[in-house]
Amino acid sequence: MILAFLVLKCRREIEASLYEAHASTRLRNTSQYAVHTALNIALFPLLFFFSGLYYTDVVSTAAVLVAYLNHLKRIGRDRSSALNDLTTIFLGIVTLFFRQTNVFWVVVYMGGLEAVHAVKTLRPEQVDQPVILTLFRQIKYFAWRYSLGDVHDPPLHMMWPDDMLFCALSLGIAAICNPIHVIRQIWPYVAVLVSFGGFVAWNGGVVLGDKSNHVATIHLPQMLYIWPFFAFFSLPLLVPYALPIINIGLRILPQAGSPTSTSKPAPEANAEPASFSFSKSRRSGSSDKDSATGSSDRKYPRPSKPLEIASFIFGIKLIFWPLYLLATIVLSLAIVRYNTIIHPFTLADNRHYMFYIFRYTIRRASWIRYALVVPYTLSRWMTWGTVAGCSRFFTIHTRACSVYGNGTGNPPFLSHPMVTNVGFSPRQTYTPFPTEITENSQDTSKDQELSKALEDDPLLASVIPASTSTGLIFLLATTLSLMTAPLVEPRYFIIPWVMWRLLVPAWRLHDHGGYSDIASRLSNHPKTRPLFEFFQHYDLRLIIETFWFIAINVATGYIFLTKPYIWKAEDGTVLDDGRLQRFMW
Repeated sequence: MILAFLVLKCRREIEASLYEAHASTRLRNTSQYAVHTALNIALFPLLFFFSGLYYTDVVSTAAVLVAYLNHLKRIGRDRSSALNDLTTIFLGIVTLFFRQTNVFWVVVYMGGLEAVHAVKTLRPEQVDQPVILTLFRQIKYFAWRYSLGDVHDPPLHMMWPDDMLFCALSLGIAAICNPIHVIRQIWPYVAVLVSFGGFVAWNGGVVLGDKSNHVATIHLPQMLYIWPFFAFFSLPLLVPYALPIINIGLRILPQAGSPTSTSKPAPEANAEPASFSFSKSRRSGSSDKDSATGSSDRKYPRPSKPLEIASFIFGIKLIFWPLYLLATIVLSLAIVRYNTIIHPFTLADNRHYMFYIFRYTIRRASWIRYALVVPYTLSRWMTWGTVAGCSRFFTIHTRACSVYGNGTGNPPFLSHPMVTNVGFSPRQTYTPFPTEITENSQDTSKDQELSKALEDDPLLASVIPASTSTGLIFLLATTLSLMTAPLVEPRYFIIPWVMWRLLVPAWRLHDHGGYSDIASRLSNHPKTRPLFEFFQHYDLRLIIETFWFIAINVATGYIFLTKPYIWKAEDGTVLDDGRLQRFMW
């Protein structure tokens, strides 16, 4: 119950933060999506199972969520008080009492996000991008803009591989050029890190217990195993990836007997849902990154050949997708070949499900290790696509896609260094930098307008994905927390999954096909139209996820309670004094 409450508060703060980045109105409502998400995370099988056993994982997760909630409130304002800084240090140290790897979630994840927040509060004056003809001057101009805080940090649904590179680069330049401003925000997390370093020096290591069997080592395959873990437990969230398969089946089947309706037609599946204007500063002719390199009738001197080539390469996004995919596959194969570690504990304890997973996959044959790179890659692809919403990295989006139905196609913090001004648009975005919203600055009429918009569309503030920087910092924190553990233990994946699940935006029932596809059929059939309209305002996946978790909890609970066994040696000798052993995570 406490865990569900903390998750609810965290998800509400996340939605408020993402919404207020595009609007000048404070989000006060708690969405139905946040409530149902909190319920489902509380039902997460590992948390649910270990809440009945003497394990610290549930309390550890709760402690991290308390620190995370405090962090979310800190980034909701430009500057925190000294008292809150001390509270942040205290909460961070408390998390370390339960699990030492929590230092990565407090210091790296939350501290990293606050460093990004500090950079974004610089808010330099927005200017038109000049006409630049050489690659060197183009790079110099954007390096200068980055140093002022005009960074490149698009939402995840707009992210391409090169955006990850320039996001990290721009934030790094801004942080280096404004060290005092950043340190003022993150010094509590530095204090937590120093305290942890003092503990390690005093203890002679990170581990408090059996140091001989818990030696830190580089174990990169953990970052391969985690994606099938996410995909399995979050299988209902992958429903959007099943729709194209269903649509193919519908196109193959004969359509002579397909139902039609003579009644008033429902809104098309690709129609834009109810929306609320985030910003009135967007003007006619503004465009996103892909259109900013367009041409106009106005004549400009031709840019230099190096700049033309760079703009062309970075302008054709499909070049990066196969290269990125190939690089990740090659890296995965290399990790499997040179860094696969099987801890003795994994093979010594047949009570845990992980024993059987390793026994029938990785330990079965050497070729299976390499074949598993395919599900690793697919799981990672779908996991990141889910947290991005309707990403153009994975789908050809339409107006029905959640994030585009709300007018967030022109977010702030778009500053790609290879987008040139050739007369079409002097800016990559006209959305102003978000400012702190105080009670005194709140407009009552805007409050009423927002309340009305939320009544018309309950998912309005829930469909916005996190930023690219958030995704990168999450990946870094997850990697650091897992790669030093030689033992593959599902409990180690709990906090990464919870943090990922909190970031997953809502989804409306729709597809990316034509009239004959499933969403169009549901919307045009008189019997299914009400159901289709309901799932335009309620995330279908949440309901499936609830039943999925209940089914897993019932199955694992039944096995634990009714299928005990006794450990025996190969010669039949009873071990562990004949005590009953039980299957568990």
